[in-house]
Amino acid sequence: MEEEMKAPVTETVEEVKAAAAEETEVKEEAPAQAEETEVKEEAMAEEAPAAAEPKAEETPAEAPKAEEAPAAEEPKAEAAPAESMADYEAEIDASLRRYERDEKVKCTVISVDVDKVMVELGSTTGIIRKQDVSDDPSYNLQENIKPGDEIEATVLRSDDGHGHVVLSMKAAATAKAWNRLTSLLESKDNVGVKITGITKAGVITMLEGVRGFIPASKLSLGYVAEDDLQNWIGKTIEARVITAEQEGRKLVLSAKEILREKEAQERKDAAAQIKVGLVTEGTVETIKDYGAFVSLGKGVTGLLHVSQISQKRIKTPAEVLEVGQKVKVKVTKVADGRISLSMKVLEESASPEAAEEKEEFTFKLPKSENIGTGLGDLLKGLKLN
Repeated sequence: MEEEMKAPVTETVEEVKAAAAEETEVKEEAPAQAEETEVKEEAMAEEAPAAAEPKAEETPAEAPKAEEAPAAEEPKAEAAPAESMADYEAEIDASLRRYERDEKVKCTVISVDVDKVMVELGSTTGIIRKQDVSDDPSYNLQENIKPGDEIEATVLRSDDGHGHVVLSMKAAATAKAWNRLTSLLESKDNVGVKITGITKAGVITMLEGVRGFIPASKLSLGYVAEDDLQNWIGKTIEARVITAEQEGRKLVLSAKEILREKEAQERKDAAAQIKVGLVTEGTVETIKDYGAFVSLGKGVTGLLHVSQISQKRIKTPAEVLEVGQKVKVKVTKVADGRISLSMKVLEESASPEAAEEKEEFTFKLPKSENIGTGLGDLLKGLKLN
């Protein structure tokens, strides 16, 4: 019994010893495995330094070093931002926009035809018909509007049935045109206008796209009959704005003021050429009791006093002169813009008595070889009364 109890105890002791030996081996192998693991990790770290650098850049401590290295920043700058629907929101809104009637817009001319203008209006195309550009029937679209021009227009319809916005330049240009016409009224500048039609009392023209009227009495310095108005169509004349009322669309022009100013200047220039002693031909314009007014041309008129008409004594100029008669006169005085004329002095110089008197007081000098010192030689050929 005692032997049986000893056997298990002996086995137990041996098992304990074996377990202790195995535990010692495990403890000895663990440091070796740890060393092996550390060696492998160091080798991997040496083989891949590039992988370690980005980690260093991600740490806050290494952030300043990344700023100092421009090579690290360039790839970040070139990276394209992610696109989203918000980036196309403006374009989408523009493509879906609906233009309202009477809305004023700015657009760019795409093309110009004989009867219409095509324009770019955001992402939409607009059309402007010729009748919506100007009221002037002679207005040429291709001469006055070019592709690329920036213009202002007003919306007439949002869609013409073909996807085009229908626009008008007339409405947008009206205010600008009347501002220009008002400026011309104030400055009194001359403008060239072409006469395109006639009315009972005058002619029609176009200025800044606005229909203008020129009364017959303002066309010329002289009288213009109603039957003669037809002859003015197609003529281009210089005129001046004398009335510009936008509310009533009343535009009136005149050429008469310009013609008066030109005539006055021509008269002034011509009068400057008139000098005392000038002998010229004139035309009797009017006859008064005290004398006759004689036209010397270019608006210059002189007075021929009744006492300077003839050597004979006459009571009125009408005794020897008539309107329209051509007369030869001599300028005797120019003062204060007035010119005095005389026919009498010309008659006196041409009269037989004056010629005879001149002949009596003229003598010929003898040739030098015949000149003597005697009184008879000196008086030879001289006639005395």
